[in-house]
Amino acid sequence: MIYVFLANGFEETEAVTPIDILRRCGKEVVTVGIGGSVIKGSHGIAVVTDIEDKSVELNEKLEAVVLPGGMPGTLNLEASETVQKALDYCTANNLYIGAICAAPTILGHKGILNGKKAVCFTGFEKELAGAEVLDVPAVQDGKIITSRGAGTAIEFGLKLAEALISEECSKNMGEKLLWAKSRA
Repeated sequence: MIYVFLANGFEETEAVTPIDILRRCGKEVVTVGIGGSVIKGSHGIAVVTDIEDKSVELNEKLEAVVLPGGMPGTLNLEASETVQKALDYCTANNLYIGAICAAPTILGHKGILNGKKAVCFTGFEKELAGAEVLDVPAVQDGKIITSRGAGTAIEFGLKLAEALISEECSKNMGEKLLWAKSRA
């Protein structure tokens, strides 16, 4: 199971795109609303989440957590005790963590990026404490997957699919979405 945490002010494309890709690949993805079950994105799109943060269970069923960016969504995620505990659980149990746009800053502030390659939205690089910051759309370093922003959401979703399912699934999904053709 994969938790995708949504807080008010999240970037809609960065959340929905990886959710869609992972669900198309057959993964169980559970959207988690921070502070409620209806969360409004940074562009006014309201999303009804699968569960609220008070229902999060950190156990052997968890494979990964994903943090979409956006403002003030990233700040609201970082302020969440549930998100902090989930990140600690993932780190302690060597589980995958995905973060896109401004959300990798949360990982930087927690020291999760020390010695890791990472990317984020332009202007937030100094917040990726200890990371080797690259200039690519998305990068995986061990169990950490980061991406730059809304325009890289498909690539982020495909990287998550590759890590959590298989390279073949990611490639096939990229073809179905015409991703490869759009990049040519």
